[in-house]
Amino acid sequence: MAVRDILQMGDPRLLRVAAAVTDFQSRQLHDTVQDLKDTLQAVRGAGLAAPQIGVDLAVVLFGFESIARYPTAPAVPVTILVNPVIQPLSNEQFEDWEGCLSVPGLRGLVPRYARIRYTGFDPNGEVIDRVADGFHARVVQHECDHLIGRLYPTRMVDLTKLGYTRVLFPELTDPSAD
Repeated sequence: MAVRDILQMGDPRLLRVAAAVTDFQSRQLHDTVQDLKDTLQAVRGAGLAAPQIGVDLAVVLFGFESIARYPTAPAVPVTILVNPVIQPLSNEQFEDWEGCLSVPGLRGLVPRYARIRYTGFDPNGEVIDRVADGFHARVVQHECDHLIGRLYPTRMVDLTKLGYTRVLFPELTDPSAD
């Protein structure tokens, strides 16, 4: 379909709660999925949520084999997740650096659950039910936060750990690595 503009922090549309998908045959759902794919491929990101492209549907896309933004991250299976539900599998959390296409140029140290179960559907309405840990769990939680109107800085406990990617990680010379 199209590469869409990504909304940036400060845009009030990023603060809205996305609507659940009720019609898996709808043109809007399938156009949104294609736009998410096209846009994520163009920006070479780890994930993208429908609200980030101005669509108020509970749909996220995440996954990659390798990624310049997070060169040490293990592969995450490419997944389109509709109407996701996240269940922490323990209270254990860990902090790691996150960036966001809607918060370009910055990274922050964000606590996330270490191990989760996520459920939902693929775009055809087939059930997805997975357990994830580490970076995979972090990516899923980050993208699903967009569906409830949250950006990663609101999860941070120490804002002194928020900074420009080029300062914090100068080895990331890819200009799109924010």
